[in-house]
Amino acid sequence: MTMVTITSPAPPRIRRPPRALILLSAVAALVAVVLLSIAIGSNRLTLSEVLHGLFANSGGYEDAVIRGDRLPRTLLGVGVGMALGLAGALMQAVTRNPVADPGLLGINHGAAVAIVAASAGLGITQPGQLVWFAFAGALLGTALVYAVGGGRGATSPIRLALAGVAIQAAFVGFNQAMQVINTHNLDQMRFWLVGSLANRDVGAFGGLIPFFLAGVVLALVLGRALNAIALGEDAARGLGANPAFTRLASMVAVGLLCAAATAACGPIAFVGLMIPHLARLLAGQDERWVLLLSLILAPVLLLGCDVLGRVLGSPGEVQVGIMTDIVGGLAFVLVVRRLKAVRR
Repeated sequence: MTMVTITSPAPPRIRRPPRALILLSAVAALVAVVLLSIAIGSNRLTLSEVLHGLFANSGGYEDAVIRGDRLPRTLLGVGVGMALGLAGALMQAVTRNPVADPGLLGINHGAAVAIVAASAGLGITQPGQLVWFAFAGALLGTALVYAVGGGRGATSPIRLALAGVAIQAAFVGFNQAMQVINTHNLDQMRFWLVGSLANRDVGAFGGLIPFFLAGVVLALVLGRALNAIALGEDAARGLGANPAFTRLASMVAVGLLCAAATAACGPIAFVGLMIPHLARLLAGQDERWVLLLSLILAPVLLLGCDVLGRVLGSPGEVQVGIMTDIVGGLAFVLVVRRLKAVRR
């Protein structure tokens, strides 16, 4: 008698495109949104005018608009988007919290509180000097969120999110109080706290570049260690990783990235929440690829929201911080609903 063994079919695997193709597509999307950001504004420019202004500057009006306003604004958006995307990916990886985001958990607003206090109390206005206060404020915001949301017990994603919302509300209240007290800088502070890429003196942000580069390099170097700690504490040590050092280095990188981004254009939320989820959907759970794709795709989202704000607010514009709040709020609801479905 012949024995027949019946095996249950293996669960279907998600078929993803090759990672090299995903990477090339992300770079192409970034190039496309950069060109859109340069072309769209109060005066619409054609693709040929954009390319002429970038590569064959002859001193005309369109070339002056591109070189003097649109290109610096776009480059600032690319840098800020990269910083926020990497910071969100790091936070989600090191905390294993799918709703971790520097803006949502109060870290960006902690940096903003420190900047507002330094500006109003000490009269400091240069981004290169303010970034030190932003770095300290970002670390303070991180410590407060984990003290309130974690305590001595195990942290949960929803508990950390609620703690972040509470801390962020306190920070926002402080900033609003400072706006009322410091009426001389009221309009400028209010415009900055919304989160905007408009009317920024990009030349003044040269002092932020070392903080940004240090945060990017540190984040990308940590990819292998983050993969190890995702397997658990014991497995990470067996693979040669140091979980405590990895977490500390990750928080330092998050502080550097958030400080540079917030000092440049104010607190912007939700970019670091949405992009890492998209990166994992495209490339899987390898944190090295998640970090790399977050670095490329986050500017696509930020500049896309900036362009959308210019189109919807024409002849004025809706600031990018408002647009990311609208888009990100919807994404946050979807992420939370997905978490509830997984737990069931």
